[in-house]
Amino acid sequence: MSLTAKDVADSPGSHVVEIYAKTFCWYCRAARRLLDAKGVQYHEINLGKEPARRVEMIERSLAATVPQIFIHGQCIGGYDELKALEEKGLLDPMLKVG
Repeated sequence: MSLTAKDVADSPGSHVVEIYAKTFCWYCRAARRLLDAKGVQYHEINLGKEPARRVEMIERSLAATVPQIFIHGQCIGGYDELKALEEKGLLDPMLKVG
């Protein structure tokens, strides 16, 4: 089976920031707002539209709640953890490549 560009783009770990989320989740919206305010591009996996990817999220994060946020393939947790990194000044260095 050959991979399409979409398959590669949607594969876990292929983006700097990935968010497993649901549309009507307050914490998911808050995480998107924080990243949008910083001008951070992210790849969102909408579990409402792709429920089969929930298993993938749980396997990667070892958590069943949303959002689950990954930076450079490393799970940082959910919105509370994202906000804490931002407040401590640790988020910007994590987003940098290298």
